[in-house]
Amino acid sequence: MTTEAQSKDYVRRALEVAIHIGLLALLTTACLLILKPFIPLVAWGIIIAIAIYPAYSRFTRLLGGRGTLAAILGTLLFLAVLIVPVALLTETTIEGVQTLSTHIKDGSLSIPPPPASVASWPLVGAPLFRTWTMASTNLTGLFQSFAPQIRAIVPGLLAATAGLGFAVLQFVLSLLLAGVLLANTSGCIAVSNSLANRLFGDQGPEFEKLAASTIRSVTNGILGVAVIQSVLAGLGFLVAGLPGAGLWTLMFLFAAVLQVGPVVLVPAVIYMFATATTTKAVLFLVWCGFVGLIDNFLKPLLLGRGVSVPTAVVFLGAIGGFIVMGIVGLFVGAIVLSVGYKLFLAWLEGPLAAKQGVG
Repeated sequence: MTTEAQSKDYVRRALEVAIHIGLLALLTTACLLILKPFIPLVAWGIIIAIAIYPAYSRFTRLLGGRGTLAAILGTLLFLAVLIVPVALLTETTIEGVQTLSTHIKDGSLSIPPPPASVASWPLVGAPLFRTWTMASTNLTGLFQSFAPQIRAIVPGLLAATAGLGFAVLQFVLSLLLAGVLLANTSGCIAVSNSLANRLFGDQGPEFEKLAASTIRSVTNGILGVAVIQSVLAGLGFLVAGLPGAGLWTLMFLFAAVLQVGPVVLVPAVIYMFATATTTKAVLFLVWCGFVGLIDNFLKPLLLGRGVSVPTAVVFLGAIGGFIVMGIVGLFVGAIVLSVGYKLFLAWLEGPLAAKQGVG
């Protein structure tokens, strides 16, 4: 074959390869666009299935190996655990908003004057004292003065409420999908093994185990601790008689996931000291201090447990992923950073291991 013919053949093959790659890229993009509305749902279903798989395995053994029955009963149980608190929280929040609206309309809403010591607080003392005093003497005027800010916030609150309702619906559907995945455990494990081997070769099983243990670690160490803190905080709000206890609990849950839960407790404590007796306010303060500090004991026990990477890597990956990608990023970020950390160690140890093997 002449040089010219070889050159034409090379160009023809290169053109064919480029066309094939382009078509594959178009097909992949089209598939992703079609599946885009379902990606969060599927991601949550996989995460939930992996997180509860150990409990599902024990439950299956108790039922004599009937995996499908265990998946159905487990899904119904988790749906009840999710729906009942959400229903109670919604009811409490609606009642609190209705009560507040009624008091505002009939003029019976009264706010006690601030203690004189508030004015001496650094930075925020003076403006807080003026606003609080105005609220205690002329609440209607205070609302009128902040009317533009309130009108600007209302659309965002409505959008956030709609988004929260959609998130709950999505989570319910994800639980159902997780139940389907657990009922077909053998097939899912086969697909997972094949994917891990394709991506990482001989190290596939190791990274597959790392991803699963990281998901369970984040579930227990971040979401689990946040839920425990929120339950304890909600009990404190209810016992103390804090208005809108359900809404306060919901705000605390989001803040606890972001690792800033005590920030939500500060205004609640201030309100109790302003409206309740000193004894009741001090007891509430002690309880809030316990709720705010309990994560310092729970996180070392739960976060990073069973994971072959340092706890700091899992924690930084989870928080960074949450900031970048939202709630799913808690898991995706932790997995990506953990896998990256293991690959980095393998890269560092590779040349040393090769030299030792030669020697």
